[in-house]
Amino acid sequence: MKERIFSATLWSGADIFMRQGLQFFVSIILARLLSPEEFGLLAMLSLFTGIAGLFIDSGFSSALIQRQDITSKDESTVFFFNLGTGLFVALGLCLAAPWIDRFFEQPILQDKTFVTTLNLYTVPWLASFFELPVLQSLTYVMAFNLLLGSFASIQGVLLTKVLNFKALMKIGVVASLLSGVLAVALAWKGFGIWSLALQSLASTLITVVLLWLWHPWRPQWVFSLASLRSLFRFGGFMLLSGLLDTLYTRIYSIIIGKLFSAQELGFYTRADNTQQLPVNVLTNVLHRVAFPIFSADAADKVQLARRMRKALRTIMLLNIPAMLGMMVVAEPLVITLIGEKWLPSVPILQVLCLGGVIWPLHVLNLNVLMAQGYSNLFLRIEIVKKVIGIIAIVVASFYGILAIAWSQVVVGVLCFLINAHYTKVFLDYSAWKQTRDLLPYLTVSILMTLVIWPIHIYLTLHPSAELGLMIGAGALFYLLACRLFRLEAFNELWTILILRGKPVQNLYVKDL
Repeated sequence: MKERIFSATLWSGADIFMRQGLQFFVSIILARLLSPEEFGLLAMLSLFTGIAGLFIDSGFSSALIQRQDITSKDESTVFFFNLGTGLFVALGLCLAAPWIDRFFEQPILQDKTFVTTLNLYTVPWLASFFELPVLQSLTYVMAFNLLLGSFASIQGVLLTKVLNFKALMKIGVVASLLSGVLAVALAWKGFGIWSLALQSLASTLITVVLLWLWHPWRPQWVFSLASLRSLFRFGGFMLLSGLLDTLYTRIYSIIIGKLFSAQELGFYTRADNTQQLPVNVLTNVLHRVAFPIFSADAADKVQLARRMRKALRTIMLLNIPAMLGMMVVAEPLVITLIGEKWLPSVPILQVLCLGGVIWPLHVLNLNVLMAQGYSNLFLRIEIVKKVIGIIAIVVASFYGILAIAWSQVVVGVLCFLINAHYTKVFLDYSAWKQTRDLLPYLTVSILMTLVIWPIHIYLTLHPSAELGLMIGAGALFYLLACRLFRLEAFNELWTILILRGKPVQNLYVKDL
C-alpha cells in the first residue's frame, strides 16, 4: 500500500497535469481565434449538461470505489443502469433544447461556415440542423455527447479503484491532444462555436474507444435490482450532493447569461477556467488518490487523521503560492496568453484566486467524510452550504459580475468552517488546527506576493517579459523561504524530488 500510494500520486499528478495542461494550451489558442461570446454560449449549457451527467452516474461511481467487496454483478448492473439513464437523459435534454434557447433569448445567429465548407446542403436534414437557433443545435450535440460518455462508465472507475492512473494518463493525454488539434483546426477554418462543441464530442469518443480497447472489463448480461439498491444507499446521497454542488458551481452561467450577456459570461468563464487550472490539477490528484486510500483506512481514525494532516500540508504548500501568485500576475498573464480583448476578465480572475486559496481544504474534509461512509451526513452538509451559496450568488448578481466573484470568496470561507466542524467531531482535526497547519505556507506566500508586486507597479516592461520576471522572482523567493524556514511539507517534497534514492523514497512513503 505504501508503494502504491507513492506511485499513484505521481501517475495521477502526471495524468491531470498533462491532460489539463494540454486542454489549457488549446484553450489559449482558441481564445485568440474565437470571441468571448462563443465561449459564453457554450458556458450557458454547462448547468444543464452538468446535471444531466450526474443523473447518468447517479453516485454509483463513488459507491463502487467506496465499497471494498463489489462483484462483477454490481459492475454490470451499474453499467446497464448508466447506459439506460444516459439515453433517457439525452432525450430529455433534446426535448428541453427549444425551451433553453427561448430562456436565454440570445440574438446570436447560426454560423453557416460549417454548412458551406462541408457542403452539407446536399444532405437536407443535416443542413436543416444548422438552420436552428445556435443554442438549440448545441444542446442536441451536448446531449449526444452525454450518451456517448455513458458507455465508459465502469472502466474508468475500476482503474481509479486500483490506483492505475498510468493507464488513465495515457488515455487522457491522447484524447486531449487529438480533440485539441481538431478544435484548433476547425477554429482556424472559421467554424466558430462548433470547434468547441466538436472538441468535446471528439474527446469523449476517443476516451470511450481507448477505455474499451485498453481495459479487459466487459459487462455480463445481468442486471440486479438488489445490487442497485445496495449501492444506491451510498450513491443516492452522493447523487443529491452532486446535484447541489453542480447547481451551486454553475448557477452563475444561468444568472450571467440571463441578466447580462454572452460576452460577459465569456469573460467570467475564462477567468474561472484560468483560476481553476492549478486548483483542479491539485484537487483532482488529491481526490483521486485520497478517496480510495482514505476509504481503505476508514476504520482506523488515528491513521486517517494522520494521512489527512500530511495531505493538507503537502497540497497547501503548492496551492497557496499558486493562487496568490496568479492573483498578482493576472494582468500580464491574460495579455500574454489570450490577448488584450480578454482584459475585462482580469479583476474577476484576481478575486476568484482568493477563493481558490482554500479550495483543497473542502476536498480534503469532504473526502474524509465520504471515506467513512457518512453519505447521508455529507448530503445534509451540502444542502446547508449550497443554500447559503446560491442565496449569496443571487443577491450578489444585483451588484454586478465582480460581486458574484466576491460572493464565492465569502461563501468559501463559511463552507470550510462547516466542513471542518465534522472533521473535528470524527477525527479531532478542527478548522483551527487545519488553519494552524497551513499558516506557515500562507505567510511565506504572502511575503512572496509582496516581493513581486512592485515589479508590476513600478517597472514598464513588455507583458510577456513582466510575466516571466514575476514568475521567476516569485518561485525563487518561495523556494528559498521554504528552505530557510524549514517548512515540513517542503522538506518532504524536496526529499522526494531531489534525493531520488530508494531508501529516501521508502522513508517518505513510510511516513504517509
